[in-house]
Amino acid sequence: MMRHFTGIVLLCLLLLAGGRLQAQGLHFSQFNQAPLLLSPANCGLLPDNNYRVGAQYRNQWQSIPATYNTFSAFGDFQLLHDYDHSNWLGIGAALFTDKAGAGDLSLTSFQLNVAYHLQIGSYNMLSVGLGMAYAQRSVDFSKLTFDAQWDGFSFDRNLANQENYSFEKTGYPDIAAGINYAFFPSEDAYFRVGLSVLHVNQPKESFYHTDNRIGMRPVATVDALFQLNTSWIAEVSGYYTQQKKSHELVYGAQFSCNVTPQEHMPNILILGVYHRLDDAIIPVVGFEWNNIRFQGSMDITTSGLSPANKGNGAMEFSVVFKGLYHKQGRDMSGYNCPRF
Repeated sequence: MMRHFTGIVLLCLLLLAGGRLQAQGLHFSQFNQAPLLLSPANCGLLPDNNYRVGAQYRNQWQSIPATYNTFSAFGDFQLLHDYDHSNWLGIGAALFTDKAGAGDLSLTSFQLNVAYHLQIGSYNMLSVGLGMAYAQRSVDFSKLTFDAQWDGFSFDRNLANQENYSFEKTGYPDIAAGINYAFFPSEDAYFRVGLSVLHVNQPKESFYHTDNRIGMRPVATVDALFQLNTSWIAEVSGYYTQQKKSHELVYGAQFSCNVTPQEHMPNILILGVYHRLDDAIIPVVGFEWNNIRFQGSMDITTSGLSPANKGNGAMEFSVVFKGLYHKQGRDMSGYNCPRF
């Protein structure tokens, strides 16, 4: 029988059991920078561009022995536009990796996405998407310490741990589906609501051949963008997800300012702040140059974990590039509120 983990492992399990994100799934504070993680319906949903590629890195709980390191990379593209570019197909792919704790408990997932975007009238768009992924979990027991390695004074890793396990892994297919509705009444306003379900097939995830099923994870998002004047755009957004008894709510706003209004290609300064309910305040700062957006954020812990991590919940960095295949007969390089 597996013995009780000690030291670092025990603390890790206590933190996971007591936190709001129990058995933490993949997540980013800069959720808008990880569109394919939120919903496959976001694939190719680009108001003023044809394609985008991006990457994101999150380092969480660095100051306590339960560190999470999460990385994502993605790309999505528009294809098969109709004659007036109001309907199109989106395709894309994403890679997600996550590693946690002393035993390098890891998740690697590669996902393919497809979505169709249908403009309804002059001011509405409906998007539906499907994602298919293959995920692999692994853990390295050789990096853990067990009670058999206690020599009376300390844990000696050179002693045999008397366990039958070494490096374990398991893999499974994973399915996601989503739908979005967008409303754009003018050149100065854009609204979008989305609903998706991750782990639709409730895949079995276990190192020990038990029937441990990943619970379905509904995700809801809301975005509202407003062009305040020729230099400023405001974005208000929120994200909610739930999985079994765990849930997460993040909401806030950020403002983008064109600091080079006389230039053909704008340089944009981004400042914002978000709040994860019962957990953290998240200031965001970023800069966009030549259609490449860099953003950084920090989770300032406000929960009961704050004394342990001294308020340092996580650091996160993202980069996203958006582009055009061609100009499509109009200039799309200006500084405008997104509109189809």
